[in-house]
Amino acid sequence: MNPLSAGTLGKAAGAFVLGLLVGTLGTVMHRWSWPWGVVLCLVLVLVAGVTVRAWGGAVPVVGYAGGLFLAVQVLAQRGPGGDVLVPAGDSHGWVWIVGAAVAVAAVAVVPRRAFDDTPLPPRRVRGAAEQQPGSVPDAPPSEPRP
Repeated sequence: MNPLSAGTLGKAAGAFVLGLLVGTLGTVMHRWSWPWGVVLCLVLVLVAGVTVRAWGGAVPVVGYAGGLFLAVQVLAQRGPGGDVLVPAGDSHGWVWIVGAAVAVAAVAVVPRRAFDDTPLPPRRVRGAAEQQPGSVPDAPPSEPRP
């Protein structure tokens, strides 16, 4: 796990803002065209989560989830004009909220090595114990020229 440095906390703050943006967009657009609106919004949640995880590790994913669910919670409340974007008991809203939670949880449980881009060490070929790694095997003996 990354230590809590200023850079990690800065990435978590940036991920929080991204979560606010994705949560706002998803809450507004999830009812656009059933079921494609919610599918597109859930794909957006998943892609942004994978991006945050690859960019900063596990700590920024917590910031991303916090921003996402803060935006969803605030926008699910009754607005000043009485409008509600996520009506209580509506199946579309439940698919959006539970689906977003599942998408963020899926990003959080993926092993760290899936986001690691350091090269793997070269593989050793079995049965070639005498050869050094990276060396070219000996050429077959050629016949002498007349």
